[in-house]
Amino acid sequence: MADEAAKLVAKMPVRDGGECTCLFEPLLVSEGATSRPQLSDLALSLAEKSAALSSSLPPVIAGAFAELSRTVNCYYSSLIEGHRTRPIDIERAVRDDFSDDPETRVLQLEARAHVAVQQWIDEDTIDGRPFSTKAICEIHRRLCIPLPSEFEQGDTGSDDEKLAMLPGAIRSKDVQVGRHIAISPGAVPRFLVRMEQGYNTLGRIDKILSAACGHHRFLWVHPFPDGNGRVARFLSYATLRAALSTGGLWSVSRGLARREKEYKTHLQSCDEPRSGGPEGRGGLSEGALASFAEFFLGACLEEVDFTRSLLEPQKLRNRVLTWAEEEVRAGILPPRSEAVLAATLYSGQLARAEVATLTGASDRSARRLTAALIKSGIVKSETSRAPIQLAFPIGLAARLLPGLFTEG
Repeated sequence: MADEAAKLVAKMPVRDGGECTCLFEPLLVSEGATSRPQLSDLALSLAEKSAALSSSLPPVIAGAFAELSRTVNCYYSSLIEGHRTRPIDIERAVRDDFSDDPETRVLQLEARAHVAVQQWIDEDTIDGRPFSTKAICEIHRRLCIPLPSEFEQGDTGSDDEKLAMLPGAIRSKDVQVGRHIAISPGAVPRFLVRMEQGYNTLGRIDKILSAACGHHRFLWVHPFPDGNGRVARFLSYATLRAALSTGGLWSVSRGLARREKEYKTHLQSCDEPRSGGPEGRGGLSEGALASFAEFFLGACLEEVDFTRSLLEPQKLRNRVLTWAEEEVRAGILPPRSEAVLAATLYSGQLARAEVATLTGASDRSARRLTAALIKSGIVKSETSRAPIQLAFPIGLAARLLPGLFTEG
């Protein structure tokens, strides 16, 4: 039904105001701008710190945390949209465990789609070209197609008018977002083509800067009736993942959500027209774009620093083993569970045969201990014979990864 509706919409005439793509130039802060050296330094620092974080972790632990980061990204991106979806509800939605409460269930469906889109991006499906029209529409389609009918209307900015929203389909009507009157719907395709031309063939520093600059320019175009904010954050995520090889260990959505008021104020400032003089060429203010890029890269650096401190090996080891000791004393985990976890932390995984050796227990007792650890969620295993690997379940996040999820 959605495909048939999309075909009908495609045949409908849409207004094209003939807007020139020069209206949203510059797409990047120019080399000659006074702010450019500082932005380049921030981009280089982000590249260095992100690489240091990735190389400091055993691959298995990095993979486990990256999997949890999809929930983190979803949680904070939802907060920015005003949707408070509990982390535990996101985790359950991924397992197709939905609430009986209709409102919670809708949020869970939205969250499951969000996590699935990030996983799709993490599998390198975009091929390093997130700002292509094809990738942009596919991200929106994947975000929206699993959602129920109540999500099928977008806001035009008018109190009495709504837009039909089809997954992956460009809007067919004019919209106003706050004080910003977006370009006509007929102009959207050529502005997206210009973004693809401007962002998908850049050097490394410019690619990093495009994660910030393209974030605003996409929102300025406002291609879809709804969901533009989420798509914009995914475009930035995918761009940084490709440019920095982040491994999905951190996401700027957390940093933006924690400074949401500044984030939205900067975006609004970027809508302002060029004031002339040193502003360079183009229709929009280069100074405002530079300020947003500085804010954006600063938020990224904060997230890398936070993640690195959270996963610092000795501190993480102490938190895991302290929790395990408490569980052993409470009779929830068998004795010597700490030794097994300590060995698992060292390399990220442990062969099942080594559990008996480490604990001095019989094979049967070792199997029971392993089963208890898996049940607790602190470790996981692909099969009944595969090694056990460290895991980061949502239920233990507050103890093992303090501050990862915050309220407000």
